[in-house]
Amino acid sequence: MDKTPVTKFMATDLITFHPSTDIKEAIAIILKHRISGAPVVDKQKNLVGMLSESDCIRTIIDGPYNNHPSAGGTVADFMSKNVVTIDSSKTILDLAYEFTNSPYRRFPVVEKGRLVGQISRSDILRAIVKMRPKVDHAPSSWKGRMPQDKSA
Repeated sequence: MDKTPVTKFMATDLITFHPSTDIKEAIAIILKHRISGAPVVDKQKNLVGMLSESDCIRTIIDGPYNNHPSAGGTVADFMSKNVVTIDSSKTILDLAYEFTNSPYRRFPVVEKGRLVGQISRSDILRAIVKMRPKVDHAPSSWKGRMPQDKSA
């Protein structure tokens, strides 16, 4: 079983938001950087939420409900607070299982509650391409068909 850590393939140079960031400013950043969302962190870099495109779209719905042309507010007003995270000690294999059993396309990676990175499905695919099978024991039926280690 492969023990490659998620930290080897996660993104670490992340765009993040603070809960007090104006929601319209956050939307402009999402559009400018062509991202589908970003983690929300406090001053100590503790993960407190995630802001997605869907969360931002809610601003247009909340506006008419409150008799405003479009809703204003802060990231904290619209972010998702119950965030599913991955601990930095998890392996690529652990995360592959998580992705196959969840609707999420990415997970924030945390260490003791502090955001250290983010890993996506495409990062897992990148890991698969770079990982090589490690055969510790080959069954006798494999004689003459042993997988070749191309990294050697």
